[in-house]
Amino acid sequence: MDTKLYDSELKVMDVLWREGDCTARHIADVLAETVGWNVNTTYTLIKRCIGKGAIQRREPKFLCHALVEKQTVQQAETDELIGKLFDGSADKLFASLLGRKKLTSDQIQRLRDIVGELE
Repeated sequence: MDTKLYDSELKVMDVLWREGDCTARHIADVLAETVGWNVNTTYTLIKRCIGKGAIQRREPKFLCHALVEKQTVQQAETDELIGKLFDGSADKLFASLLGRKKLTSDQIQRLRDIVGELE
């Protein structure tokens, strides 16, 4: 899937990523409760995701299955963010993130561990 998913579509995908395969009706119920959407709005977004190749529809009862993993979408969104706002530089993104709040010593150590694994 090379097509971008928009925020509203990501809300639909998030239900599938959290709960696994479920009916369109269940997704609509979850999003009605959490976001306040009506059934038609959710069904329209599910159809868009199907059209983009992110969701597969199966029977019975319009069972939805995520065709794209959350990690894949996270990576694409991160790459877009880095390219758009940080001149393609991941270190500028990290500097911006780290400069926003005071980190605990445990958080700093976890970051060191992550960087160590990348080397």
